[in-house]
Amino acid sequence: MITKITGKLVHLGVESATIGVGAFEYEVFIPEFVRRQLQSHIDEEVSLRTIEYLEGNPQKGRLTPRMIGFMSDAEREFFDLVCSVDGVGVKKALRAMVRPVREVAESIEEQDVKQLSALPGIGPAVGERIIAKLRRKMAKFALMAARDLPPDKQMERDIATEAYEALISLGHSSVDAQQKIETIAESGKKFKSVEDLLGELYKRERE
Repeated sequence: MITKITGKLVHLGVESATIGVGAFEYEVFIPEFVRRQLQSHIDEEVSLRTIEYLEGNPQKGRLTPRMIGFMSDAEREFFDLVCSVDGVGVKKALRAMVRPVREVAESIEEQDVKQLSALPGIGPAVGERIIAKLRRKMAKFALMAARDLPPDKQMERDIATEAYEALISLGHSSVDAQQKIETIAESGKKFKSVEDLLGELYKRERE
């Protein structure tokens, strides 16, 4: 199974990207939120995390291998989760993902059926199923970066994500928790642990 492809972004269409690798060019399907991230990188080298699937009718023997590309492992994991919901699947998820993962994750966590229903092909019934199955799995995506980060930045993100989850467990809404973490992040201060970050947060609130 191909899990990553790196090469020159030769062409970017509405639904797919063409990646040149040596003497070969590969068509990789992409959701809209990935297309927007790639549009300023034409003719540059890019790396996409990929999912493979077979498209067609197995009873008629017509199966075509396809790849779907994402900018990070987190985006790929999120897409897999959405595809696991009854009534969604690969094609519907590809069409629906027009907004950044972070925004969709927030809608799921906040149980905002109206926002989910506004996604192409996702009506109220499917939106409710997505919320029921995925709501408790969304905290880790709320502070995700568009790209994989170097080790030091990854540690910072992990601490921020854990702090976010801690605030949620204390009764804060996802929006409130996110705003608190972002306020701390904007200060540029580095933290070695979740406890240090939360301590700084509550210290500021008491001032």
